Amino acid sequence: MKIETKRLILREFNKNDLNAIFDIFKDEITNIFLPWFPLKNIEEANEFYENRIKSIYKNCYFLAICLKENNIPIGYINMSADDSFDLGYGLKSDYFYKGIMKEAAKAFIKMLKEKGIPYITATHDINNPNSGKVMKAIGMKYCYSYLENWMPKNKLVTFRMYQLNLDDNNKIIYQKYWENSTTHFIEENI
Repeated sequence: MKIETKRLILREFNKNDLNAIFDIFKDEITNIFLPWFPLKNIEEANEFYENRIKSIYKNCYFLAICLKENNIPIGYINMSADDSFDLGYGLKSDYFYKGIMKEAAKAFIKMLKEKGIPYITATHDINNPNSGKVMKAIGMKYCYSYLENWMPKNKLVTFRMYQLNLDDNNKIIYQKYWENSTTHFIEENI
């Protein structure tokens, strides 16, 4: 699978991307709010590729975000295979604030809509409002907030859940995050 935008190529990761995978997933700033710890060496990058990208994410979309000029991954975008259709993304901190994630996400969402995905959800830690800005910029709407003991980092996090319905007939808000949390609420003025 390959998606092109004005500046970007979104494509599957491959074994030749290990150095780029290491660069993305070792970035301390990038990985503060992601569900894993920063990688420490190329061996961990290989393990991440084999055990996450090729295994855990094999039944969903997990694409490298590359600049067209060199086709080297600088980030990723993915959607989970479960009924949350959870959108996830990360970008090397050198590329923050350049509109890259917004551009990648819009193209990715267009593809998901064409594939018949009815909606996507996305969550962000309240301490990471920039991720929420991306969600809003791609048309997602805030639905609710909830508290979760976030693993593997083992810390309590308040997440904001956003949703974008891709099927015009779908008006349902995904409720599992709400239902799985004993502490949930709706914030005003988000």
